Amino acid sequence: MATGRDRAVLQSIFHPDTPFAELSGEEEEEEEEEEGQAEDASDPRLVEEAKRLEIEGVRAAEARNLDGALESFGRAIQLLPERASAYNNRAQAFRLKGDVASALEDLETVLELSRGAGPVARQGFVQRGLIRRLEGREEEARRDFEEAARLGSSFARQQLVRMNPYAALCNQMLSEVMKQLRVRETPREEAGGRG
Repeated sequence: MATGRDRAVLQSIFHPDTPFAELSGEEEEEEEEEEGQAEDASDPRLVEEAKRLEIEGVRAAEARNLDGALESFGRAIQLLPERASAYNNRAQAFRLKGDVASALEDLETVLELSRGAGPVARQGFVQRGLIRRLEGREEEARRDFEEAARLGSSFARQQLVRMNPYAALCNQMLSEVMKQLRVRETPREEAGGRG
């Protein structure tokens, strides 16, 4: 498993328009607990090696070495094919490389292995929603963001607001009203400040 810092770096690389670290300490503990339960049946040495390979992949991605990242994530998957987080990380690297079909395939595996629950599924739904939105598949993207939001993603909730045409219209109108109020307030402040 990657460290909190590694996840934050990956988040900033793969999703530059998201908050630097969406995971709070509570969510991180939840993720560690969930992964620990899923790995109870696995050989601890294999788990440690898979985690090391994922961290290696994260560092390669941080250095913009996507081929190296894909290789590390692929080795982690070969070692423990039931470990969803490696597929999630590899999907991000595939997406950055422009291989959307492979990214979507890995995200389907993530959602299947995680059974659509928990932090890894939350991230998988967000990633798939982003890809679908870029492809113009708005309704499918909305469903993915709704699932991610249900699992606690603040980024997915932000995306749902942005996708809501009524919310966008209200935000635009509110922005215009605030701008007009600032324009009206400025002359008064200047006049009051001169006296």
